[in-house]
Amino acid sequence: MNYMDRKTFLKELSLLAGASIVYGQAGAADPSWKKANFKLGFVTYLWGKDWDLPTLIKNCSDTKINGVELRVEHAHKVMPELTKAERIEVKKKFADSPVELIGLGTNQQYDYPDQAKLNASIERTKEFIRLSADVGGSGVKVKPNALHADVPVEKTLAQIGAALSELAAYAKDFGQQIRLEVHGEKTQELPNIKQIMEFANNPNAKICWNCNKEDLIGDGFQHNFDLVKRWFGDTIHVRELDRTDYPYKELLGNLGKMNYKGWVLLECHTNPEDKVKSMMEQRAVFDRMIKEV
Repeated sequence: MNYMDRKTFLKELSLLAGASIVYGQAGAADPSWKKANFKLGFVTYLWGKDWDLPTLIKNCSDTKINGVELRVEHAHKVMPELTKAERIEVKKKFADSPVELIGLGTNQQYDYPDQAKLNASIERTKEFIRLSADVGGSGVKVKPNALHADVPVEKTLAQIGAALSELAAYAKDFGQQIRLEVHGEKTQELPNIKQIMEFANNPNAKICWNCNKEDLIGDGFQHNFDLVKRWFGDTIHVRELDRTDYPYKELLGNLGKMNYKGWVLLECHTNPEDKVKSMMEQRAVFDRMIKEV
């Protein structure tokens, strides 16, 4: 190899190496090069409301949906009234299965103008926090849940945020996360959720995205998603993923871009005769969709 050939060769080799480094950095930063890290789970809102705990665990296991948020006050009967021994048994049932107990879904809310009702709801939430810790869950889902005509909007949002802050601090001592479901007329609008979370100002207070039609109003889905994505917690609720009235592909794509590592939980609103078959179908839809993320 003469001098010029060698010089040309080294120059081209250097350019190739530099291009590889740049390409590698771009590939590492591009979420499309990553495998989706989020998982499919289940909420016992309608499809699982009538199943006792062994049936629920079996049906989730059979459909390879290996995470569940238990809606309280349903047939599984995981409530604060359980004894210590009963709590240990619930925890063991999940530990002996491939299904993870993600947490408890409650109806506790913090918008009450009546301060006695507000305090009662906060104390009841603390009972659920202790219960979730005892049975092996990682968090408790709560609701905002309304605005009131005779109360200034900002006052209600600040009150909800203050309750969340108190509960998030309490939950941290039990290794639990507080998950505010994007729920309630007006309170589920994302600018209001953003204000609530700013008032809460606690890193252990998170939101549970809920796939509402209100996500699409105003400046649209992407704008509303970006308003609150910094507060996403371990859970997101979705309806049937093959519905066409919500941008589920965009949602999953956004989760991939932010390297979301939580649970996408099926909270389906239909009433199919064979719910286990429908769970299997949704598992297949999810698997197909995340290949495109």
